[in-house]
Amino acid sequence: MTIKEIYNTLNKISPFELQEKWDNSGLIVGDMNRKVSKVILSIDIDKELIEHNDENILFIVHHPLIFSGLTALDFDKYPANLIEIMIKKNQSLIAMHTNFDKTHLNKYVFEKVLGFEMKDQNEFLCTTEGEWSSTEVITHIKEKLNLPIVKITTPKEKITSISLCTGAGASLMDSVSSDCFLTGDIKYHDAMKAKSQNLMLIDIGHYESEKFFAEILAKELENLPLIAIVSNSTNPFIIK
Repeated sequence: MTIKEIYNTLNKISPFELQEKWDNSGLIVGDMNRKVSKVILSIDIDKELIEHNDENILFIVHHPLIFSGLTALDFDKYPANLIEIMIKKNQSLIAMHTNFDKTHLNKYVFEKVLGFEMKDQNEFLCTTEGEWSSTEVITHIKEKLNLPIVKITTPKEKITSISLCTGAGASLMDSVSSDCFLTGDIKYHDAMKAKSQNLMLIDIGHYESEKFFAEILAKELENLPLIAIVSNSTNPFIIK
């Protein structure tokens, strides 16, 4: 298949036009007319994936390798160092980021991974209702996402609603009316704001909450005449 044909299929699965204005989903490295027979699916692209995979393959990842305009290609620095290797190996790269968050990822993690029953969903936020204690929610989240520890703010004796945004969703805090908000990359001042608003925040990790991208997309690509392999990049953080 050509990259254009694969791109068109991806666009039907999760339209690229749904991405946020600041996002850079789509073809990042490559040529739409290039033919590929093997696809690697991953949350990110890293040096290990590039070096340990064949020439002439297509990576489809969640996070764009290039977010903002590059003013120079300094091959000693990220992301140009990875782009150089990919070009030498004739490898291509497509990213599906905020468009896939809206159509697939948040819903999948909320329902399939965490097992919550969806009561409401907007572009990024999934919400459920019920009755839990803080201990029950924390224990459940740690078990389902395989988290050894979690950071929380404002634990509550009784929780009647939970919302989730995978990745880094603290900027959506003002849109959350639930008792408890699950997201990743929570900063100190985000926590201070949540505390002042009596919102229970649980940091579920960026990688940990979005690592399911590849397995979701693999199911969507099962009927294509090419090999699609799930091979996630490693979490850049090491927890000791």
